[in-house]
Amino acid sequence: MQWKVGKVKITKFVEMETVGSTRFILPAATNDEIQKLPWLIPHFATEEGRLKMSIHSLLVETPSRRIVVDTGLGNDKQGRGVPTWNNRSTPFLETMTAAGFPLDSIDTVLCTHLHVDHVGWNTRLVDGRWVPTFPKARYVFGKIEYEHWRDYTAEPDKVAVFNDSVKPVVDADQAELVPSDQRLCEEIKLIPTPGHSPGHMSVLIESDGEQALLTGDVAHHPCQMAHLDWCSTVDTDPAQSAASRHALFSRFADTPTLVIGGHYSAGHIKRDGDAFRFVALG
Repeated sequence: MQWKVGKVKITKFVEMETVGSTRFILPAATNDEIQKLPWLIPHFATEEGRLKMSIHSLLVETPSRRIVVDTGLGNDKQGRGVPTWNNRSTPFLETMTAAGFPLDSIDTVLCTHLHVDHVGWNTRLVDGRWVPTFPKARYVFGKIEYEHWRDYTAEPDKVAVFNDSVKPVVDADQAELVPSDQRLCEEIKLIPTPGHSPGHMSVLIESDGEQALLTGDVAHHPCQMAHLDWCSTVDTDPAQSAASRHALFSRFADTPTLVIGGHYSAGHIKRDGDAFRFVALG
């Protein structure tokens, strides 16, 4: 799936799609509550009220850059809290290469945050060692985000994610720690959206008078546009997460900005009373 924003092209590569298995992430999103939001059907939910979500990477091509935004789960990882995320073996990289994006053509990897499902393909297992997947890329991590997870020891599964998918990039001297409002290039600027994680960032793309917003996990699903207070069970600071949603959606509602979620596809944000709804493309 591809979109154009001025001179920038965005290509989505899906690693995993799920239907209805995400209640552990958004417990307030019961089937009954989702059925009260008919605009979610059929693109973002089933008629029975089961959520549709995906884990995917976004390949952003500017006139001068090739940037992978978020890198999914990855292969061969262990110690994950979700059993099916361990020891995966998928042709994700082969699919990317076949689409015209060989690994050594990527010059930047940008992680909106450093959770398990956004950093997995940062590294791959080679001869028993985790090495950066994209050999010529600079990996852009938010400084606040990186320092939080570098020092975090409370949950073994999160420590494992840092050790196999973040630390090897730093050890290889391919990491670049940036402020949460950094401008990466002429067309791409970061927006601080903390709450889901301490240094979470969203991505604003601007080219030839057009805009796109890559939200990351400021909202896991469009139902959170209607219910800004519906927080994820893995939000570091639920109140801050809700405030980031309100601020971000207020800024881009009722504009032509193309919005692509970290776990849902493209559309436009519209005001709906005191909250918002999401209108899917197509």
